[in-house]
Amino acid sequence: MQSNKNIVGISGQWAGYDVHRAQIRGQKERMKAVILAGGLGTRISEETAVRPKPMVEIGGLPILWHILKLYSAHGINDFVICCGYKGYVIKEYFANYFLHTSDVTFDMKDNEMTVHDSVAEPWRVTLVDTGQSTGTGGRLKRIARYVEGEESFCMTYGDGVANVDITASIAFHRAHGKNATLTSVQPIARFGALGLSGTEIHSFHEKPGDEGGWINGGFFVLSPKIFSYITDDKQMFEREPIESLVADREVRAFFHRGFWQAMDTVRDKQYLEELWSSGKAPWKTW
Repeated sequence: MQSNKNIVGISGQWAGYDVHRAQIRGQKERMKAVILAGGLGTRISEETAVRPKPMVEIGGLPILWHILKLYSAHGINDFVICCGYKGYVIKEYFANYFLHTSDVTFDMKDNEMTVHDSVAEPWRVTLVDTGQSTGTGGRLKRIARYVEGEESFCMTYGDGVANVDITASIAFHRAHGKNATLTSVQPIARFGALGLSGTEIHSFHEKPGDEGGWINGGFFVLSPKIFSYITDDKQMFEREPIESLVADREVRAFFHRGFWQAMDTVRDKQYLEELWSSGKAPWKTW
């Protein structure tokens, strides 16, 4: 997940979005959600040698499934997935979705398969091959035709979960009228912070939650106008395109103070597994 840079020069929450949130709360949102799922995942190579990072499992289910479920909880069921590295694994998963989620009977003699008690998700999933080494900006540009005619669309990375209020972020985006909204988060620091005067320690805070500043947490709401800011297939969306949008005052930050976690390392995966196994995974909002 592209979350390691502090976000600067982005305006904050605007109270006017409350009216828009009230209008769409409880309604079925017909927006599309684009998921970036083509990266190599080198920092979690123990898992990604045989599958793409979005297919790494949490509780026996790909993290991509968790992401789709949290969008679906807000009525968004039309997905465009930007595939790349080992994209065929993602395609095979959805092609055989019933095999992964249901009991089945195979009649070998008659060459028939019966699906029992299937769990049919209300999803429409478009899988797009966006190249092996394409940047995140290039991947977005390659799926432009699949969101053509949309007023706006959601976008996030295929390796992080959160209990973000997607409905509220969409309402906020519609209210401020700019081209881009990103969800800004403050991840919990992994190490204790020291207050120092020379060599004297005058304070100690174990894993403070606000030491890292506000960063890009994904979960964007974007206008198709952002495609004009992407000029090269190799571009990372988080670099020149976002920086140009910021310079044009076209980005707003939707502050999220709840749970957020990127799965960048094996340690992150283990942490998410523990939360899911406890039955109290904060991102399980469905």
